Amino acid sequence: MTRRRTTSPATSTGSMKVARIYMRVSTDEQDLQRQEGIKDAARAAGYYVAGVYREKASGARADRPELLRMIDDLQPGEVVIAEKIDRISRLPLAEAERLVNSIQAKGAKLAVPGVIDLSELAADAEGVTKIVLESVQAMLLRLALQIARDDYEDRRERQRQGVELAKSAGKYAGRQADTGMHQRIEALRGSGHSITETARLAGCSESQVKRVWALRKRPA
Repeated sequence: MTRRRTTSPATSTGSMKVARIYMRVSTDEQDLQRQEGIKDAARAAGYYVAGVYREKASGARADRPELLRMIDDLQPGEVVIAEKIDRISRLPLAEAERLVNSIQAKGAKLAVPGVIDLSELAADAEGVTKIVLESVQAMLLRLALQIARDDYEDRRERQRQGVELAKSAGKYAGRQADTGMHQRIEALRGSGHSITETARLAGCSESQVKRVWALRKRPA
């Protein structure tokens, strides 16, 4: 994973739009290259890119190291840019809303295709109009997050059905271990990195690090 973190004087002056870009794929076999164009598009739209955060982890997990690092880095007035809302979250709705709230609590907002941003209109409005705009914004965001979760669950169900069909046909060999990931984890832990550091550097969860390391230490 590669992360570039810089600080721009424009952040405090408000003279430039500042963005942090989050890119994610679910597995080590998938490629982040398709999402790299987001940086050029952001700059072409007039954003100063203060950070790019890349990781390979499931969007159904809330403990993604680079996502949490990005949220920690956020400054008021900045914008989080992602390819789609499901890059940010495939979590159940309540957890997804907590995640988005943690971004908004930093004074930042989302700029994601399919998510309409009414925050500027709401900021300039008053009274009932302001309440309506804020309510519509919240509803649209909630809908986008729920669609991302529903898509995740549909994919999981199709996968489960595929496994059942393969088992009934005697063709299911089980999930194959990611040997490349296992080797990285073993090398990082073996060189003295902590579980947390290993998970961040390998692009996986801490629980996966613990599982792989426990298997390695298990007597043959």
